[in-house]
Amino acid sequence: MNRFEDHDLDPIAKLLERERPVPRPAFRGELRRHLLGQPRARQFMPARPRLLVGAYGGSGTLLIAIAAVGLLGVGPLAA
Repeated sequence: MNRFEDHDLDPIAKLLERERPVPRPAFRGELRRHLLGQPRARQFMPARPRLLVGAYGGSGTLLIAIAAVGLLGVGPLAA
């Protein structure tokens, strides 16, 4: 049925498993310690989240207003 039989691919599979790149043990150990050692509570939290939300909202509103003025045909961005 199949051109390739399973036994034809076994040497190739073994070769690929044997020669696949694996990070150094020191790197794997450091990564494991890093991932397991930090609790989730230490995630980044901005000092003033309301100020940050206000700044993002204000800048977005300003950009939409500039685009609206340009679409009306007035202002520096009018075509």
